[in-house]
Amino acid sequence: MSQSETTHSTISQRAQSALVAGSKNLMWDVVNDLCFLNRQLDLPAKLLTYNDGPTGSARVKRAVSAFINRHFRPLHAVEPSHLFITNGVSSAIEHMSWAITEPGEGILLGRPYYGTFIPDISLRPGATVIPVSFDDCDPFSLEAVQKYEQALLSFQETTGRKVKGLALCHPHNPLGRCYPRHVLVKLMELCQKYQMHFISDEIYALSVWTNTVDESPKPVDFESSLSLDLTGIIDPQLVHILWGVSKDFGANGLRLGVIISQANRDMLMALRNVGLYSYVSGVSEHLVSLLLEDVDFTDEYIRLNREKLSENYSFVAKQLKSNGIEYSTGANAAFFIWMNLGKKYRELHPEVKGDEDVSETVMELLLQKKVFLASGSLFGSEHGGWYRIVFSQPQEYLSEAVRRIMAALEA
Repeated sequence: MSQSETTHSTISQRAQSALVAGSKNLMWDVVNDLCFLNRQLDLPAKLLTYNDGPTGSARVKRAVSAFINRHFRPLHAVEPSHLFITNGVSSAIEHMSWAITEPGEGILLGRPYYGTFIPDISLRPGATVIPVSFDDCDPFSLEAVQKYEQALLSFQETTGRKVKGLALCHPHNPLGRCYPRHVLVKLMELCQKYQMHFISDEIYALSVWTNTVDESPKPVDFESSLSLDLTGIIDPQLVHILWGVSKDFGANGLRLGVIISQANRDMLMALRNVGLYSYVSGVSEHLVSLLLEDVDFTDEYIRLNREKLSENYSFVAKQLKSNGIEYSTGANAAFFIWMNLGKKYRELHPEVKGDEDVSETVMELLLQKKVFLASGSLFGSEHGGWYRIVFSQPQEYLSEAVRRIMAALEA
């Protein structure tokens, strides 16, 4: 077998999971070589107990709050007492839904959205996800705020039920863009108007990088909702921020997320009732504490991570452009590209009817080439033919993936 064939065979074994899962391995060697995974850990006996309870150990709360204060630039310092530690951000989202809604009440969620938001919000809490469609307007624009209000009023009129929250993924999955400050302010004002909770999932906050490829729209720098002055905008008790180590540190196996609620201690107290179901392993808390307490390492890690993500985005975006594949431009965060394979398929197959949805056809062709991408249908896409590719993989895999994608579309 030739070297090329060997490489393609190896890629085949990994391609399906590597291109679809919302995780990255670009930085695993850095974590492994420089610091924590190869260190002989001295695990205190306390980790074999219930430790400090289901809301998180005192140590991990100190480590997380100090880390957030260093990197998110909050207007008011985040204190350990503002935190509720969970076994991942999915549990944090579910807890928020449970805390702010009664069964059947609504939470607004803009399209396209991270698909797991749906079960996190609705499966066990019983809340109703209200997808917000934007038609032809930019989801990150002031015009989009009106779409949220229209969806809210329509839901209330048709169901007679209240809308209790608005959930954002900021930076966004799958679009990889950040919300401008003025749009965050208007969304908060909307929440204040209707007494909704503003929930900002900022799990990609530190995976923000420089876009050297796209000219329009101009990428927007990330600003945490914690950094905004809420005076005259929204009751601070309605504002909650979520974060975790899964994405920025490529450590979704550690299962540690956090709810940050600086002004709503009653809600944090209420969450104690369900904290038993999101109890974080003492070993995970210990590892995350070691990680976040090492300022020199985390600063260098974040810098290198941003550099590598920027390089890989540029690598894939240029390949898509050279093959005439449309993608959503203006990204500068996370590790996804949202691309329109349906449009390219139609260009290559003029016999396809104009209104025919080719999403299933394209997916079948991709699978035949052993490429598994996340279909836009999983993200509530308003239009068929869109797919998400994860670009935080070695470039040889990404290059082979694009080659196979084109081969599938041309079949």
